[in-house]
Amino acid sequence: MTTTPNQNRLTIAILALGGQGGGVLADWIQEVARGQGWIAQGTSVPGVAQRTGSTVYYVELAKPDGSGRLPVMAQMPMPGDVDVVVASELMETGRALLRGFSTARRTTLIGSTHRIYAIGEKQAMGDGRGNGEKIIEAAHQRSRRFVGFDMEAATERSGSVISAVMFGALAGSGALPFPTETFRGAIEHSGIAVKSNLKGFQEGFDQAQAPVAMPVEEVHEVPVPTTVRGRELAARITAALPGPAHVNALHGVAKLMDYQDGDYAALYLDRLETVAALDAAPFEMTAEAARHLALWMGYEDTIRVADLKTRGSRIARVRGEVKAQDDQILSITEFMHPRLQEVCETLPAGIGRKILGSKRMTDLLGRFFTEGRHVETTGLRWFLALRTLAKMRGMRPRSLRYIEEQERIEGWLELVRSEAPRDLGVSLELVKCQRLIKGYGDTFERGLANYERIVAEHRRAPRSAAEVARLRDLALADEKSAAFVEALAG
Repeated sequence: MTTTPNQNRLTIAILALGGQGGGVLADWIQEVARGQGWIAQGTSVPGVAQRTGSTVYYVELAKPDGSGRLPVMAQMPMPGDVDVVVASELMETGRALLRGFSTARRTTLIGSTHRIYAIGEKQAMGDGRGNGEKIIEAAHQRSRRFVGFDMEAATERSGSVISAVMFGALAGSGALPFPTETFRGAIEHSGIAVKSNLKGFQEGFDQAQAPVAMPVEEVHEVPVPTTVRGRELAARITAALPGPAHVNALHGVAKLMDYQDGDYAALYLDRLETVAALDAAPFEMTAEAARHLALWMGYEDTIRVADLKTRGSRIARVRGEVKAQDDQILSITEFMHPRLQEVCETLPAGIGRKILGSKRMTDLLGRFFTEGRHVETTGLRWFLALRTLAKMRGMRPRSLRYIEEQERIEGWLELVRSEAPRDLGVSLELVKCQRLIKGYGDTFERGLANYERIVAEHRRAPRSAAEVARLRDLALADEKSAAFVEALAG
């Protein structure tokens, strides 16, 4: 039930993730209110460790009635009894709506429209992302006014922190009966990063006056070759492939040159051209094959993981994300759990097969890989170890995993090519089945097993394009693939 708003009492719920300064924001609000003669109280209710920890901060403000009696204030927000909700991320906005904090006739809802994906969303076999459009729709329906914009982008533009942006949006919303200058005064009085926090405050204040805005989607620029070999391969794409496949093929060549070398990228084009020769306008199969073939050929092995974890560009990105200053030391600790199988797959094929084929050797060596370990990739010992592993990419073509993956890729392409003369639609859906194969470890094995089931079923009794697409989507629907297994059984 929604309670009637009280002009002499204001309730504010702040939903923020760990490290986003929700507590600082709550303190600023209380300082503003007390400076205007109001009574203010703040509490916090920490949540579970999800996306760096989610916390609800609750601030209650009361205007003295002149009787000298102190009001009794709540310790946490109650559904239907919140005047202002401030959420630092889109799913936090959704969480506020689910908990009933925001109500249509009472609440000013201020929420960022950007996303920080939860572990469960990232681990999904398919697209596990929550539906942001439904949250935005519900935010409009279940609030008196919805103020929404990309707070992360505003933070980056201002070089500030998201708490300052949220504070500015709160001031700009007019939801609190306090002069704007008192908000700025609270930042100045804190004496901490005043200049950058005021810039962030102004960004949030200005955005609160504008219509609801979703984040601008990142546009990936088409790679421009910078080497002689790269330009040769780019010219080959233009000459040998249909136009709709050019952009994906350029990305594929750039990816595989970075992953292995120019010869490997040339092999990619050799394979892609055999698909293009069987395609017809609008050449959707070739365009999709250009994307999915590059993804499969750029499979993630221990060499690739070690390379990506220790790149200077990654360390620079993390420094930017945590806003580390030039004179601050950054330490990055990764959790890694390579299994004996992944280690053996990195070895020359003969050695890897011999170890994995021997129960005695797997029992002896496997005990060293039963648990994950925390690896400080910015520390000298682990950095050098991982860089040494990354430099082994010249040995990759002799590794067990490389040989196995090339056999799988050739089998996939042969199936696609064999179907093309009969039905390009079926070939297209078989190309898209590569989506099932991703990651490494259990995720990779689960996806590969589902892919092989679809292929085996299609070879046993050829399926239509719609049926192949349906089986693929069912396999991507959930981690256990229960509906997929049921569909195959039926």
